[in-house]
Amino acid sequence: MGKDSKKRSERPDQGKSTLKLKIDGKKRSFNIDDPKLPVWIEDGALESGDFPYTEKMPNDEYAETLEKLQIELVKLQYWLQDTGGRVMAVFEGRDAAGKGGTIFNLRQYMNPRSARNVALPKPSETERGQWYFQRYVSHFPTTGEFVTFDRSWYNRAGVEPVLGFCTPEQHETFLEEAPGLERMVVADDIHFFKFWLDIGQIMQLKRFHDRRHSPLKNWKFSPIDIMGAEKWDDYTKARDQMFARTHTPYAPWTIVRSNDKRRARHAVIRRILLSLPYKGRDLDVIGNEDALIIGSGPGFL
Repeated sequence: MGKDSKKRSERPDQGKSTLKLKIDGKKRSFNIDDPKLPVWIEDGALESGDFPYTEKMPNDEYAETLEKLQIELVKLQYWLQDTGGRVMAVFEGRDAAGKGGTIFNLRQYMNPRSARNVALPKPSETERGQWYFQRYVSHFPTTGEFVTFDRSWYNRAGVEPVLGFCTPEQHETFLEEAPGLERMVVADDIHFFKFWLDIGQIMQLKRFHDRRHSPLKNWKFSPIDIMGAEKWDDYTKARDQMFARTHTPYAPWTIVRSNDKRRARHAVIRRILLSLPYKGRDLDVIGNEDALIIGSGPGFL
């Protein structure tokens, strides 16, 4: 179950604001309503979670490379339309991992008539009575389409069991059924990608703080974010169980270290471009993958 739209009573100036956390063995207290970001968060965010770089990618390098990769994506879309191919990419990760921004940059210059994003709200009463996967399957791509999911059926592997939105039996049923569903997706010749955007705990706190105090982005912040921040270890356990049960040879998880959004966006786009044999593909322009940022399966974490 995804996060619902923020209601008036759930604005970020309401409710609990001080988080009690344990980070790298240290007990921390963090008042997210304080506009001043603590030094330990500012200094430790980028390298948290064993991120391999000490500085972000320079913006000039990022923008120049991104434009070249986006030109390749336009070629890819023409190829899909010419061949009738279908692409589906699922984006998962903890809150504030950068899923929305990555999807935006991926689709920014693609024709929206055949490249669409799916970001479903919480299920309706009717949907709650259906087969769990039903409302997602209805959004799968048709001929020539490129479809992204900003969170997906994998809500039942992470958000729902951790926050008590599903029963243990429903969680177990999901873990049993998801690989079978994905086997059918791949067998039907849909090009299928599963991306997990991985961030460090301190970086997540920094991004939550940025959202909380931004007049443009505070709508993204909700009490569920606070609940999630304090359940870091529970989410880690659920994530590891999800990988163990749903990382398969035919539908593997691609892990992208995402403390630096710029490197993460390049990595995701590059992986898609290198995986599909579209007409006019320029491998020199696409370049090589950064093995420090992107890898396959739980062993990369």
